[in-house]
Formats: sequence, C-alpha cells, structure tokens
Amino acid sequence: MNGEIAEGLGKVPEVTFWFWVIKVAATTLGETAGDAVTMSMNLGYLVGTAIFALVFVVAVGAQIAARKFHPALFWFVIVATTTAGTTLADLFDRSLGIGYLGGTSILFVLLMGTLALWHRSLGSVSIKRMTSRKAEIFYWAAIMFSQTLGTALGDWMADSETGLGLGYEGGALVFAAGLALVAAAYFRTRLSHTMLFWAAFILTRPLGATVGDLLDKPHASGGLALSRYVASGVLAVFIVACIALLPQRAERVSP
Repeated sequence: MNGEIAEGLGKVPEVTFWFWVIKVAATTLGETAGDAVTMSMNLGYLVGTAIFALVFVVAVGAQIAARKFHPALFWFVIVATTTAGTTLADLFDRSLGIGYLGGTSILFVLLMGTLALWHRSLGSVSIKRMTSRKAEIFYWAAIMFSQTLGTALGDWMADSETGLGLGYEGGALVFAAGLALVAAAYFRTRLSHTMLFWAAFILTRPLGATVGDLLDKPHASGGLALSRYVASGVLAVFIVACIALLPQRAERVSP
C-alpha cells in the first residue's frame, strides 16, 4: 500500500466526549505511574526515562505497523507517551537543571516546530487527513512533545519556588478553565477545529499532571499523599473499563 492507510478509516479514535475523559485519565496515570517508577522505586529520572522510552518505541512501532484502528493499542501508546513524558520532563527540569520555565519553553518550541514541519510537509495537521505513515509519525512525535510539555507546564504552574506558585489545585483549575474555553470556542465560534483539537490535547496533559501530583505528592508539598501504586492501579482499571465498555470508532479520513 506504499505507506497508505486503508481508505475511509484512520487509526485513531473519533474525537468524542469520552475520548477526552479517557485522555485526561491517561495523562493522570502517566504522572502517577512515572512518579512510582522514578520516586517510589527510587530508579531516578534517567533510568525511568529509558524504561518508558523503550516501551513507547515498541508500542508506537506496533501502532504504526497496524493496518486498522485498535482501541487498546492506541490508548496503550497514549499512556506510554504520558509516562515517558513525565519522566523526561522531570529529567530536563530537575536533573539537568534547566528548570520548569526553561523546560517548558524548549518543549513548546519543539512541539510548534513539529506541527509546522508536519503542515509544511503534508499540508495539514488534521487527524482527518492522516492517510499515510508519514503523517502518523508526525502525529506521534507531536503527541510525545505535547505530553512532555504538559508535565513541565503543570509543574511550573504549581511550584511555589521556581514557578507561579498556584499549587496543584490551582493549576488544575486553570487548565480546566482553559479546556472549557476551548470547548466554548469549538461550539460557538468558527475557529479552526484542528487548532482547537491540538489546544485541547495540549491542555489535557498539564491538567492530568497537576491532578496526578495532587493525588500522590506528600502533604508538605501540597498533595494528598496517596499511594502512587494504588492511584495508578485505579486509573488503569478505569481506562481499561472505558475501552471495554464504551464504543469507539475510528476517525474517518480523507486524502
């Protein structure tokens, strides 16, 4: 098929309300699971990043090689990007000393550069135009950068020492309000739905990051000090249940 995806149907799910519910749950799971490996298991950010990066490479390879949409595989790759994004952002921000604002700025440039290159190469960054494996590669690169950006942005918004100091609850409220504005723009304005999709996709990551931190960070840091393992397990069960019980159709594509 020369890299072309089956005509009419893509390999990503149709964007519905439940798509966003699962996406937020997946991003929250990425934060708690990433912290469980790097902090609770004391493996550190470098080892954690290496582990999750390997999982991501294998998972995204399987996704790109697939001939049709498989809900479980798609969401597994999404979770892989959120966990890898969590540990990678923490590696940038903390271990390498770049800081939250520096990491956020670098990742924002990388994401915007990926989207710009995608648009220049194929003429569109819409998921409705993902009809080739080249488009898929751009898509997953953008997803990876957006997930990593979201972690850094969420930490910068919440941190009281080197960030804005809004705390985890305050950060979550800011990003939830941002998503509400995007939703209002989607239904009430003529702004590009493709632009609004990517805006929402980016905002769900820091929302999940701040909620995840709220759940598992110690009381002294403003969190609820819940077990990272328990929180990750509950979120994983919720996501699996949504995949199993909620109908998901592949997004229709057109050349």
